[in-house]
Amino acid sequence: MKKNKILVTGGAGYIGSHTLKQLGEAGYDIVVYDNLSTGNSNNITYGKLVVGDLADRQQLAQVFTEHDFDAVLHFAASISVPESVLKPLDYYSNNTANALNVLHCCQQFGVNKFIFSSTAAVYGQPTDNPITEATIPDPLNPYGSSKLMSERIIRDYALASDLKYVILRYFNVAGAEVSGSLGKTQPAHHLIAAACDAALGKIPKMSIFGTDFDTPDGTGIRDYIHVDDLARAHLDALIYLDRSDATSQILNCGYGQGYSVRQVIEKVKQISGVDFTVIEAARRAGDPACVIAGADRITEILGWKPRFNDLDLIVQTALDWEKKLIANAQPVKQAIH
Repeated sequence: MKKNKILVTGGAGYIGSHTLKQLGEAGYDIVVYDNLSTGNSNNITYGKLVVGDLADRQQLAQVFTEHDFDAVLHFAASISVPESVLKPLDYYSNNTANALNVLHCCQQFGVNKFIFSSTAAVYGQPTDNPITEATIPDPLNPYGSSKLMSERIIRDYALASDLKYVILRYFNVAGAEVSGSLGKTQPAHHLIAAACDAALGKIPKMSIFGTDFDTPDGTGIRDYIHVDDLARAHLDALIYLDRSDATSQILNCGYGQGYSVRQVIEKVKQISGVDFTVIEAARRAGDPACVIAGADRITEILGWKPRFNDLDLIVQTALDWEKKLIANAQPVKQAIH
């Protein structure tokens, strides 16, 4: 059976590239649209790369003109919570206005299947965990707000058209491709990547931002999902949207299990064998205390089955990837976490 032709925005980035590899292995015909501001062209293992910005509606429309797309997977976005607090307009421009540009092209060229990368940040700090899709969104920061606004645009457009969508709300994505061929190539915004950098001496120390949260050890609790499992969720969503009985869905992507910042740091120390320096710092603006996924619906609706729900494996693959970067003499990264 001939596979569909897919547009992947942001396919040169961390999650996009892992999904791209699985799409290519499954035989899909792919075009990647990426401005390479945070992505890396070396991450493009399948498909054709078009270097362009989503703010350039004319160039984006030209790509739609040249290719008869069956579906769009929209990854391209800015993702740092602290940066979003400092630069909210940038986040609304890149995450919301640019998503609108993609949807305008879907409307103009009759593309009626759309998969959107969203985030658990849309929930803010709910009083109950695990967080289900029925939880009313209440973002704490512009990152979450910009994504929620995009979700609402997608929903409203779908109500007025034949668009069917799957919105995937990511919890904390970590690790690297299990075969070692892909991983993070950008500065360490997230805890596990930063801890691996500290363990390998790429940075002299790392920080815990907030030790006074209402959690057992005072540090934030997060649900960590391996990037390969998250990538597979996109393929499952694509297969689902091809069904004649498919309806639009919003689905959490996580494991339903949380680990505190201190627990994760101790795990990285244990696996790396390095007792690196950790300092305690004040909370960052917009950080909730505890975010754990209620992820029953994604299994029920898509048939998604996680294969790598193991913190040891997540940390090991992340650490192995960072070692590979060192061996290949990649530029030293600056830690943000």
